[in-house]
Amino acid sequence: MNVLTELKRRLAGPLAALTDRPGEALDLVRRGQDPKFGDYQANFAMPLGKQLGRPPREIAAEVVARLDVADLCEPPEVAGPGFINLRLRTAWIAERLAEAVRDERLGVPPVAKPRMFVVDYSAPNVAKPMHVGHIRSTVIGDALCRMLRFAGHRVVSDNHLGDWGTQFGMILYGYRHFRDEAAYRAGPVGELARLYRLVRRLMDYHEGKALLPKLREKLSQQQAALAAERDAAGAKPDKGAAKAIRRAESDVAQTGDQIAQIEAQVKAVDDDPALAQLAARHAEIGAAVLAETAKLHAGDAENLRLWREFLPHCRDEIDRVYRRLGVTFDHVLGESYYHDRLEATVADLLRREIARESNGAICVFLEGQPAPMIVRKQDGAFLYATTDVATIEYRMETWRPDAILYVVDHRQSMHFAQLFATVKRLGYSDVELQHVSFGTVMGDDGRPFRTRSGDTVGLEGLLDEAVERAARIVNENDDAKPGGPELPPEARAQVAERVGIAALKYADLAQNRTSDYVFSYDKMLAMNGNTATYMQYAYARVRSIFARGGIDVDALRASGAAILLDTPAERALGLEILRFGEALDLALLDYRPSQLTTYLFELAGCYSTFFEQCPVLKAETDALRASRLLLCDLTARVIRRGLELLGIEVVEKM
Repeated sequence: MNVLTELKRRLAGPLAALTDRPGEALDLVRRGQDPKFGDYQANFAMPLGKQLGRPPREIAAEVVARLDVADLCEPPEVAGPGFINLRLRTAWIAERLAEAVRDERLGVPPVAKPRMFVVDYSAPNVAKPMHVGHIRSTVIGDALCRMLRFAGHRVVSDNHLGDWGTQFGMILYGYRHFRDEAAYRAGPVGELARLYRLVRRLMDYHEGKALLPKLREKLSQQQAALAAERDAAGAKPDKGAAKAIRRAESDVAQTGDQIAQIEAQVKAVDDDPALAQLAARHAEIGAAVLAETAKLHAGDAENLRLWREFLPHCRDEIDRVYRRLGVTFDHVLGESYYHDRLEATVADLLRREIARESNGAICVFLEGQPAPMIVRKQDGAFLYATTDVATIEYRMETWRPDAILYVVDHRQSMHFAQLFATVKRLGYSDVELQHVSFGTVMGDDGRPFRTRSGDTVGLEGLLDEAVERAARIVNENDDAKPGGPELPPEARAQVAERVGIAALKYADLAQNRTSDYVFSYDKMLAMNGNTATYMQYAYARVRSIFARGGIDVDALRASGAAILLDTPAERALGLEILRFGEALDLALLDYRPSQLTTYLFELAGCYSTFFEQCPVLKAETDALRASRLLLCDLTARVIRRGLELLGIEVVEKM
């Protein structure tokens, strides 16, 4: 049972007699911050008092008089200016825990009204290896699928791979002009990735050289505008003038940074004789890549043959990373799957006057958007937006979802705002379309996390490093055990793989998904704090009690032993166990797995206090020993299930 939801349900009736907006008041019913004031607290009397022109304590007293929670809570108390303190009956907590002992779902019922979700996540471009930028979409999307399924919803996970488009035009051009045949035969994926990077670098070089004069002119104009702002403001600028100066300074700094970055890219090519020679010989590489892409899209036999040859190699590389992460998908329908639908999609948008021609391109103009959404370029090429519209049409026809979630970084916010507005005009107004955005993985320098050479960090290399560091921790812990090492080498390797992968995933999931975070192996593998390593250790520590005591867990659960909550530590642990369903509901409310990681960390903290204050195997009586063993078992089961819902495996020993 979700206690918070139940309390809100019971408070809804008394509130409805006072306000026609009880939902706003119910948002102020929350878990108590201090146990001495109760387990939950309703703080709506103060804003209601202002709204109704009545004393808040009077409103709180009226709500309490109408409230029926005698079976659930001790008599409610009105405190201070109108807080309603609610303390659950200890016997009621014990009864719910006893039910959870016998329940595979640990007392968390499935939702009464299941919904159908399509979750779109990960979606790497298959033309190059996965990198650190893919970790957030992959693990957040996977966790949301797991939590939604456990909650009782129907879920279709779909990996919308970038397996079409310009990146393959780049590889086709590189394959024809720069490939090392021996390297390609020995390792196709590595050679294709090298070709992609080389072509991208040459394209950036020529694009950068063409752009620099325009940027320098722009910078000159911005510097002149800044000087004018300063002259107009005088020695003591007012607030408005100071703001204008800061804005102008920011414009100058941004353009200057852009110029410096492009100049560095151009210089790196010019200073490398081999690259400079290639750049000179392939001055029209940008147009040539677009031509290769257009031939592929038009069904050119040779380009299609090469694409079909490249794709399985690229998919194998990506699938190997997914296997290590423990991530699977119901469907992997890449951009190429929808190519045959794009012409009809654009025709439909034109026919329904949702899109129109503009300077030779076909665009959707949307109110409040700074630029149109282009669905067909002047040269007839389609774009990501076109594919995304066709994809939504396919998903609605095929799966009829109630919601489609896109787990994609925050930089695509405008794209999704335009996409959602467009498909609503197509008639898809009843489906929830949600951009589950997330921030960037940063380095210590405050910039997106990269290698020392400036390259984007490869995801598989990231996993290898995490596992290698985890192995050192596992070996040190095992070697330091009083009775000597317990794990053979193969078991150590398995534990290290689980601990390392878990550390990487949990460190990401524990962040507020909309925030950037700084990547740190040391922090993510720490044995204390809110880390996967700490949570896995907490689970292993609980499980070790049963091994030390020779306890038959199945027999314990079937014994019917009563759960006793006679001490504050036992009661606090029991109450925290019951909050599992509440934490899941909070995590799914706006699709934030960090709500679940926070709960698990707090549960582990409650267990640690309980373990320090309440002897388990040496409890004073057999009844107390059985009760505390059941609390240990429930704690381990909740931690295990919670970590599973985050896509993280536990270990029995560390």
